[in-house]
Amino acid sequence: MRKKSHNISDLMARIHIVKGKNFVTIENTKTLTNLELLELIPYMMDQSFIKTCGNVNILVDCQCSKEVVSLLKEYEFTLHDENVTVHKVLEESSNLGEGFSLKDLHDIPLKEFKNVWEASMKESLNAPSSLHIDDQMRSVEVELGPNCKRSCMIAYENDVPIGVTMPHIEPGTVDEGRIFYFGILPSERGKGKSKLLHQQTLEILKKEFNASYYIGSTGHNNLPMLKTFQSNGCMVVERNKVFKRKKRVSKCT
Repeated sequence: MRKKSHNISDLMARIHIVKGKNFVTIENTKTLTNLELLELIPYMMDQSFIKTCGNVNILVDCQCSKEVVSLLKEYEFTLHDENVTVHKVLEESSNLGEGFSLKDLHDIPLKEFKNVWEASMKESLNAPSSLHIDDQMRSVEVELGPNCKRSCMIAYENDVPIGVTMPHIEPGTVDEGRIFYFGILPSERGKGKSKLLHQQTLEILKKEFNASYYIGSTGHNNLPMLKTFQSNGCMVVERNKVFKRKKRVSKCT
C-alpha cells in the first residue's frame, strides 16, 4: 500500500472532472507530480461515479513516469491517443468578412444536426469515439444543460452543410471558451474552410458567449487541425497521453 502523504481533497481540487451522460474525463493533471498522481489514481478509481461508469478517460502529461502508466494499466486503462492542447486570448474582433451561415438547434431539427455531426467525424484523424452519436448528444445535453441548443451549430455554404461547430463556455467557469466538437465534412476538407470556420467560431465565443480566452485540443496526428490552430494564433500549452477505460456497465451516476 502506498503511503498517503498528500491531502486528497487538495489534489482533487487541482484537477478538472468532466461528467457526461455515460463518460467521465479527468483533466488538468499537469498540476500534479508523479507521486501525487500515484496517490490520487487509486482514490479516484475507488469512487462510485468512476466504478459505475462505462467510459473513463484520464489525461496525463506525455512525460509522466513509467510507474503512472503501469498503475493506469493495472486499472485496465489503455493508451487511446495523444492530445495537443492550445490556448488563445480572445481580443477584440477583427473583420472576417461574410463567413459561413450558421444555424443552431433553435433553427434546425436535432436529427439533421446529428446526421451532419456524425458525417463530419468520418475519416477523422483523431482517435474514434467509443460512444454512439446518440450517446454523444446526450453527453452534450448533460454537460452544457439548457444552453446546448445555442451551441450545436451546422455551418452552411450556399445552403449546403459543410461541417459543425459547438462553441460554449466551459461549465464551472465564466469566460473559458471551448468548442465541444469541430469538424468539416470529408468532401469539404482541404479547401481552407477549417481555418475560416474555426476563426468564425472564436469570434462567436468572444461576441456571443463573452469568452475572454479559448482552450482547444486535438489528436497529435491531426495535422490539418494543428495547422488551423496555428493559423488562428493558438499557442500549444501542453501535450497529454489520453488513457481510456471502457467497461460494460449500465450507466454513469
